[in-house]
Amino acid sequence: MADSNISVQGYISHHLTDLTVGEGFWAVNLGALGWSLILGTLFIITFAVVGRRATTGVPGKFQCLIEMIIEFVNGCVKETFHVKDKLIGPIALTIFMWIFLMNLMKLVPVDWFPTVAGMVGLALNSSALPEYAADYSFLERVMAHPWSYLTIAPTTDVNITMGMSLGVFILILGYSIYYKGLGGFSKELAFTPFNHWLFVPFNLVLELVTLLSKPVSLGLRLFGNLYAGEVIFILIALVGLAQLPLHFAWAVFHILVIVLQAFIFMMLSIVYLSMAAEKH
Repeated sequence: MADSNISVQGYISHHLTDLTVGEGFWAVNLGALGWSLILGTLFIITFAVVGRRATTGVPGKFQCLIEMIIEFVNGCVKETFHVKDKLIGPIALTIFMWIFLMNLMKLVPVDWFPTVAGMVGLALNSSALPEYAADYSFLERVMAHPWSYLTIAPTTDVNITMGMSLGVFILILGYSIYYKGLGGFSKELAFTPFNHWLFVPFNLVLELVTLLSKPVSLGLRLFGNLYAGEVIFILIALVGLAQLPLHFAWAVFHILVIVLQAFIFMMLSIVYLSMAAEKH
């Protein structure tokens, strides 16, 4: 725990609160959004550089790792997506790697980044501290600085996970209209599962609920699993000096969760896009 004088409730609330700019619908969580953009850019640059430097001879270890990831994702796409499409492979690879990198940030001990960010913020702009922080100790002033609220694990923010699932939902609509046409897509909604005009209202309600449940389940599943893991990391940090072995043990187990959740999100996205592309 960063400071024994900080209440348990305040400590947990601090780590589960992101630095926000704006209010209401237009509020932006700077930590989650910033790290998601940084990690997405890191993924693109890394794979682009490795791709341009790839050789036909004996590849290096890092190139082998990148090739293994691409072959793994390519195999998943071939087994699930049965329509010829040039975009589905890059989409699946982007989803898997982006979510994996964002999940991976959860392995950083919960106190490290807030403390460093708070120190940097305090050094650059100590006037951002609230007025009542004048009598605080140095560590308390660090943790009271707004920069210490920056979140390092984007997938623990429901806005990020639901934003990604919304992107998949837009792709589902796009693929449905592209492969089936607007009329074919509308007909599928109206005449599935009961192919009779009397059941059109019932079919529409049923199909629209099914369609809208896809992005909701995608986003909430990823958020729920990662948020729960983050809460456990925070509770472990409350133990004090004994937190390192406990953190290591939970982190080793959580590696499986990190990879599995990225894989599940990718596979479900491929399945939903495959259903959108195939004609029934």
